[in-house]
Amino acid sequence: MTATSARRIARVRPLSHVSETEHFFVANDAPGFDSEAGKAWTVINTPFPGSVANAGSARRSGWESGDTVEESSFTFLAPSVPANVLGMAHNTGQAGRDLPPQAFHKAATSVVGPGDAIELEPDVGRVDPEAELTIVVGSKVRGLTLSNALTAVLGFTIGNDVSARDLQNSDELWISAKSRDTFTPVGPWIVTELDGANLRIGIRHNGTELKAAGSADLGWGVEEILVYVTSFMTLHPGDLVLTGFPAECARIVPGDTVTCHIEGIGELTNPVVAAA
Repeated sequence: MTATSARRIARVRPLSHVSETEHFFVANDAPGFDSEAGKAWTVINTPFPGSVANAGSARRSGWESGDTVEESSFTFLAPSVPANVLGMAHNTGQAGRDLPPQAFHKAATSVVGPGDAIELEPDVGRVDPEAELTIVVGSKVRGLTLSNALTAVLGFTIGNDVSARDLQNSDELWISAKSRDTFTPVGPWIVTELDGANLRIGIRHNGTELKAAGSADLGWGVEEILVYVTSFMTLHPGDLVLTGFPAECARIVPGDTVTCHIEGIGELTNPVVAAA
């Protein structure tokens, strides 16, 4: 997977980490994500100035700003620590656009990273994954307009809006359906300078490719979503906005593996397990 003139930014934890909270930011400018250069990352300062949660850990030997670290030496984490995680409801095409825009909240504690398990409790009912182009906010913003909305976007990543369908029917606010622990896998990195208007989006479920769609199939576009959300709340550096799911999904159960993929960004893979 490649992205022309794009930079990838990731939040990572060294395999030789000092603590489970240690994390650093790294960047890669290579156009070939799977090339030798694409596997060599440069340690950078936080891309989220002013965010304490995204400040990064104290530098240590081999992990100073400007150092080169190989991909084999770290684990990818969710690309930011958000204060707010939002999704767009009914944003699946013209039918959604015919309704007033509506956002829902996902708890920040639902966010996990690449390779982390999606945990399902035995009484949760039907659960579906949703691969979504996800906006990563780069600055503190409120009251955006269509002309300046993209200035708030650091880049895009992949989000999986895991959804408990039976609970959506019984909980009109969708909190219990969308905000459960592990129900928002995100990653593996942020891609900057990417046009999010028409990117292919899909899911691979247990190795089987489901019917894909594109971000152009969404009812509300990136700029419109940001204008709507910031009309009533402030977004902060590192916040995540999932834009909607236009493609096919399939029910997931413990033992499954789900891979969400988006053109120009890559793949986000997570196993599904029974909650302890």
